[in-house]
Amino acid sequence: MKRRFDYQLRSEQITLIDDYAHHPAELSATILSVKELYRGKKILGIFQPHLYSRTRDFAEGFGTSLSLLDELILLDIYPARELPIPGVTSQMIAEKVTGSKKLVCPKALLLQEILKSDASVVLTLGAGDIDQLVFPIKNALEQKYFKQPA
Repeated sequence: MKRRFDYQLRSEQITLIDDYAHHPAELSATILSVKELYRGKKILGIFQPHLYSRTRDFAEGFGTSLSLLDELILLDIYPARELPIPGVTSQMIAEKVTGSKKLVCPKALLLQEILKSDASVVLTLGAGDIDQLVFPIKNALEQKYFKQPA
């Protein structure tokens, strides 16, 4: 099934997994599975919240599930069919995440932030348009880990 634990890269150096998880319970299940499969490896999760109302209603749960990651990059909320709700932003989730390595990041800066990480497992998570970023992320990671400088 596409976008459910969908391996994009799998090597000893780096693994990239894309998953549609966009609810706290789904996020926890995916992250815990990755932690089990890749024990002792540092995990970076990139999460794009989907819908302002869901972010508002589940901010606490998102904070709990995303705290399972070693590093977190939060993208801006994907609005889908909704208009913004005043005060509801990805920062709401970030404030509830207990880990110290967390960042709210615009899409334009995402690749450079990913490349700063020394995580050996990267997860893209969410139901918005984060799937459009998977290929550029994969390319950037391949350049970092597999392409030798000329």
